Order: sequence, then structure tokens, then C-alpha cells
Amino acid sequence: MSRNGNTIFSLILSGEIPSHKIYEDEFVYAFLDINPLSRGHTLVIPKEECSTMDLLSEKSASSLGMALPKICRAIIKITGAENYNIIQNNGEKAGQTVPHLHFHIIPRYPESTHSFVWNPSPIDHSDASELSKAIFYELG
Repeated sequence: MSRNGNTIFSLILSGEIPSHKIYEDEFVYAFLDINPLSRGHTLVIPKEECSTMDLLSEKSASSLGMALPKICRAIIKITGAENYNIIQNNGEKAGQTVPHLHFHIIPRYPESTHSFVWNPSPIDHSDASELSKAIFYELG
């Protein structure tokens, strides 16, 4: 997945495709998903053309970080949902279907049936020790 100015999200940002906007600032745009898993399912996107989190500028990342809690609070208050998922996929093999960075905020109600199945296994502490040190030093 590469940068692509012709994604459905780019068309929404340009106003060529309508959306049900719930939030907008200089760097972030949020709108209701047109194929929601539950009432209030919202997509939050940076206005910056960027396909994955690792490519996002610090300014856009900071703005997303400030906007997400505000949007979550508003969704909870208005929908009455007490629980929600925030999902964000990076790359097609990770489940990303639109090559524009986006977060799903998915309210969960008592009658909700959506799920995200994981099959975890115990950590290999020897590998984890090496991996954590390598990542730590990469971050400098």
C-alpha cells in the first residue's frame, strides 16, 4: 500500500464524496462509517495523505492523539455505549482496506456481536529480551 491521493478518504476530505462529519480540526477529520459494525461506528483520519502510522508526521500524530479521546467521550455520551473498541490496521496483510491511515472507534452495546479474535501464545523471554533492547536502542 503506497501513498494514494485517490482513496475514498481523499475524496471525502476534498468534499467529492459526502460524509456524516462528527469532528474536524486543522489536521484531523472524523465521520460515521457507512458500513458500521454498531451505531456510532466512527472513522478518524489525518488530513495528511499517509497510508500507515510509521509514515505519519509528528504534528499529525500529535493532533490525532489529542482528538481521539475527545471523539471517544462524545460518542460514549451521545450513544450511551459504555464500552468501545479502537482498531487501527497498518498494511493490507494487517487488514487495512483503504490505504489512508485511519482509526475505527466502534461502540459496543450489550447486543453487539462484533469480535476480534486473537490466538495469543506465551512470550519467549530470551527473544523478548533481545527484541526489546534492539527496539529501545533504535528509538535512541
